[in-house]
Formats: sequence, C-alpha cells, structure tokens
Amino acid sequence: MKIATPKFEYKTFILGDALTDEQKAYFKKYGVIQFKSFISSETTELFIEELAKIEAKWLAEGVEKVNGIPLKFGKNPDGKDLIQRMCFTNKYSDVLAEFLKDPRFELLLELLEPYEGRVGIDEKDGLVFNHYVNQPNSKFTQMGWHTDSPRDLFLGQKILPMLNVGIHLDKCPSSNGGLRVLPGTQNQSMLKLLFGKKQFIDHRPDSREVAFEIDRGDLTVHDGRLWHRVEVSPHVGEKSRRRVMYVPIVTGKYKPKSANSKTPFYHRLAKVVTK
Repeated sequence: MKIATPKFEYKTFILGDALTDEQKAYFKKYGVIQFKSFISSETTELFIEELAKIEAKWLAEGVEKVNGIPLKFGKNPDGKDLIQRMCFTNKYSDVLAEFLKDPRFELLLELLEPYEGRVGIDEKDGLVFNHYVNQPNSKFTQMGWHTDSPRDLFLGQKILPMLNVGIHLDKCPSSNGGLRVLPGTQNQSMLKLLFGKKQFIDHRPDSREVAFEIDRGDLTVHDGRLWHRVEVSPHVGEKSRRRVMYVPIVTGKYKPKSANSKTPFYHRLAKVVTK
C-alpha cells in the first residue's frame, strides 16, 4: 500500500518560552520536529545516574512488570544484566518526576490543537527509558515500522492524536541507527494508518524515510500517527549504545495506570515483533 509523503526539509529548532509560528507549521506539515540542546550534558548525566539506580533496584528485586507493562531485559557488553526498556521511571525518581514539570513540556500541547493535551505522567507507559545496545545478548536493538495508534484499538478506544516526546541522552548520528520516520504520514487515511506497512514486523528501510542527526540533550517530538521505526546500529558493543527517554503527551479521557493494571494484549506480542 503506497503511503504518500511530502518533500522533507530537514531543520532543527530551539524551544524557547513559546512555540513560534514556523515551528507549529513545520510540525503540522511533517508530524515531527527536533529541538536542539533541550537539556544540558550535566543534566543528561544526572538522569543516567537516576535511571541506573532504578535499574539496580528492579534487578535486585526481580521486577518484571511495572503497572502491568513488561520490562525488556538484555546484557551489557560486559555481560552484566541490563533492563533495556523501563517504564514509569518518573514514579521511582523525584528528579525525573520534577523534570516532567518543566513548563516547556506544556508548550508542546499547542501541537495537538484543537485537542486538549496533557503530559502522561501516569498514563500509557509513563516516562519510558529505552536503552539500545547491539550485541549477541541484546534483545532490544531496533523496532520495526509502526504507528502508535493500533494500541488505542486494542484498549477499546477511539484513535486520538498523541505526541511521543524523546529526550536523547546520547549523541546519535544517523550513521549509528536510531529514529526513522515517514514525514507527513500523520495526515494519512485510517486504512493507511493501520495497514500501510506490517506493524512492527517490517524492518526494511524505505527510500522516503528521514533520519536525524541527534546530539546529547536534544528533544524530538513526533505525532503518534506518524509511521516510524528505530534502525539498528551498525556497530556492536559500546559504540552502539543509545539511550532515550520518552514521555507521552496524550488527549482524550484520563486513563491512569496502577499496580493493579492488566498487561495490554499488544505487549504479549512483543517477543514476536521486536528484536
């Protein structure tokens, strides 16, 4: 099924005290935008330390799920255990919880207008930490093409706009893999939104895809209805390491998760659709 995409002009921006008209128009057209130097290198180090504390605690306690969401496990290049996908990390760190109160996140709500949005601190998967390492023992090196919309259907609700906001903790040039998108596909038909590609199963590069040159501390924002994937690093071991935090900005009815939440059906397919 052919998915139409507009000609893409790669630009980066700085997020100040307000979104500019240019930034809003850019996002409306392409469904993705990159802001440089959202956080400092010192702050990224602080976040990495906080995440390491959470990881060590969960490994010691044998935690496998948080609020019904399974964790993903792998190995570091030194052979030690590693949690490669952690969710709701903001609920286990005062530092990370305070970070999500940054008023600049509120500015991003304008990208969802006319819908009213909110930072999903206790919805979806909360503040997610993705830790990609490419090596034989790694179980999380890439993600196939997908949109974030089908999970709404699995949860028995209407597909609504949402934003995935990525805070990048490592320098990641496009040559080291990372985020790939089909710009403008947030405006596609429902049929193409769901069936334009084989969700999560298709890892093949697309001639129209766009990659990003990301520095430590950059922020990326993409519409959840946009076709996107994560390319595997061509490197092995330490050179392949990429760490990204994602927080959802959501619309619609408030649906918080708790320790009593059931595991969504789509997570049961994780072993089939991820590597």
